[in-house]
Amino acid sequence: MSTIRVTGLRVRHRRTVALDGVDLALDRGVHGLLGPNGAGKTSLIRVLATVVPPAGGRVEILGEDVGEAGRRRAVRSRLGYLPQEFGHYPGFTVREFVAYVAWLKELPVADTPAAVERAVERVGLGDRIDAKVRTLSGGMVRRVGIAQALVNDPDVVLLDEPTAGLDPEQRVELRALLRSLGASATVVVSTHLVEDVAAACTEVTLLDAGRVAYRGTPGSLSALGADGTGDGVGDNPVERGYTAALRAHRARPASREGAKR
Repeated sequence: MSTIRVTGLRVRHRRTVALDGVDLALDRGVHGLLGPNGAGKTSLIRVLATVVPPAGGRVEILGEDVGEAGRRRAVRSRLGYLPQEFGHYPGFTVREFVAYVAWLKELPVADTPAAVERAVERVGLGDRIDAKVRTLSGGMVRRVGIAQALVNDPDVVLLDEPTAGLDPEQRVELRALLRSLGASATVVVSTHLVEDVAAACTEVTLLDAGRVAYRGTPGSLSALGADGTGDGVGDNPVERGYTAALRAHRARPASREGAKR
């Protein structure tokens, strides 16, 4: 059984269709969500995080149908989620904020201090654990967001634009962390940075106008643009493969029926 199974997923935002008949099955590893702005990446992450209910279709996470209210609480305690717009309490210290999230996730009180320190160390903020969040740079705050997503050692990790605000060295460190997490968990990373997916992910899903445009490995995506003779444009094979896959999808008549978020 797949860790995440999505069947015929539809999501609407008022009159706009954000996701239109999405089918996905994801297991352990690091899964990259790529696509242009408005493709539906954030909508999919929010549904998987049980923040937004689907308008149609079925979503199963860890064997539970999250369409049933009674099942969502059990799933949430095993999730880690970093939203694109990360809210926090600036007056809290890093330790206090991550501990607060651990409490929300119903982590046992006796286990919380060690879990907080472990999560903060994993994102490279051990020396700032007692600093107020308001004193941190934007990139550091983003890393606090990743720490709170990891504090419960989740089976499913959902990260929406986790590298936003990180400098190049921090992005390299995050890629290594993602690969480490993917050894034991199902990690879904939404990003518009193709190079991060190529470096950290085991599988790629490309969304366009609310539909799945491409699924494969980073290597297979790179192969689409490897010789430079296809329809893709970009500075390297994976960028050319990305644009080639998008153009191929848009050339299919059915792909024009989807509506953007």
